[in-house]
Amino acid sequence: MHTPISFIHRSALTTLAILCLLGFTACASDNASLPVESGMGPEPTLPEPEDRWIPTVNVAKASPWQDGAMPEAAEGLRVNAFAQGLSHPRWLYVLPNGDVLVAETNAQARPPQRLMDRIRHWVMSRAGATTPSADRITLLRDADQDGVAETQSVMADDLTSPFGMALVGDRLYIANTDAVVSFAYELGQTSLSGEPEVLAPLPAGERNHHWTKGLVASPDGEALFVSVGSNSDHGENGMAAEENRAAILKIDIATGEREVLASGLRNPVGMAFEPGTERLWTVVNERDELGGDLVPDYLTSVEPGGFYGWPYSYYGDNIDERVEPPRPDLVSQAIVPDFALGAHTASLGLTFAEGASLGAAFSDGVFVGQHGSWNRKPRSGYKVIYVPWADGGPVMPPQDVLSGFIGDDDEARGRPVGVVIDTQGALLVADDVGNVVWRVSKP
Repeated sequence: MHTPISFIHRSALTTLAILCLLGFTACASDNASLPVESGMGPEPTLPEPEDRWIPTVNVAKASPWQDGAMPEAAEGLRVNAFAQGLSHPRWLYVLPNGDVLVAETNAQARPPQRLMDRIRHWVMSRAGATTPSADRITLLRDADQDGVAETQSVMADDLTSPFGMALVGDRLYIANTDAVVSFAYELGQTSLSGEPEVLAPLPAGERNHHWTKGLVASPDGEALFVSVGSNSDHGENGMAAEENRAAILKIDIATGEREVLASGLRNPVGMAFEPGTERLWTVVNERDELGGDLVPDYLTSVEPGGFYGWPYSYYGDNIDERVEPPRPDLVSQAIVPDFALGAHTASLGLTFAEGASLGAAFSDGVFVGQHGSWNRKPRSGYKVIYVPWADGGPVMPPQDVLSGFIGDDDEARGRPVGVVIDTQGALLVADDVGNVVWRVSKP
């Protein structure tokens, strides 16, 4: 049973937590008793939640790649740097002519509002995640198709933490953190001109806890879908702060009108339509501070009108007792996700294998970029995995596609985020700490 802690006690304990962060590493004792694989698959193991007064903080200190070092590709595949020298590359989009767009982006600067915000900022800075946002989209062009982009040009700048991108007809849509905007675009352009047109505002504001806004266009080109993360970990800032958040929004391209497609999704990021069925899938980051084995991040199909539990419950009717007041009416409706991806893996990137030329082992399934944990010891994530597909859905076991982001010194050389298949069938991976876009291909 999870017992709430009084504000006074928590304030004193968060002060102690800061002392831990400043060097008393014993505070970061193991908080996971199960292998991360136990929290994967259609029926993950869900142990009892833990009640730790001081959260486990086990973030990998970020150190750049040195002397030509790079991550490790799965057996039978190779990896090379497609583009280097970028500024916090987070998300990727492939244009029909083979050009690749990369969002060089981060959260907008904002003053910490609470003691825990200061702790979070310290954690993020240690992980290399507080780089000032370049606020731009850069075009990468590999004209000779040798697997290395010889051209980098600024496609658009003066944006506001841009993330998701989608081309529909002759307009390129970009999801800034506070609005979906669009530019007129002609295939082959290396830069966009004119002021962007605002299609629809998005939830943002001063707090803007989960700032990334994923974006995909419907197969018929009539709507855009935007993934919007929560404004808190488990609703601790009040549900008024969560309006139109922890959700996937649907925006009509013709009118800009928006509606909530699905809710109760703590932090959905990557989205993709399943080839053949046109079902929308997403990867979702679940909540923290319930122990190293809770709560698994997940991959799920998105049901229109569906509610997935956050913040009141997880994985169906498993109640989070920290959340007040409870909502048993909503918990009774909570949809169980399709496939767990491991606790605290920070699964962000998502793309189907359609068009991939990586061999039969990677031909029918999804690739997932796992950014890596901070609230789990031992660590989880920090790699790209492949989840195979069978009988219309994901199946065990996931396979590592790109790993080695944690060095022998236990520091992070990079952290994978967005994943896409390029027009030659290779997998591209945005590494926001390494400032590289990696390319995984067949030799």
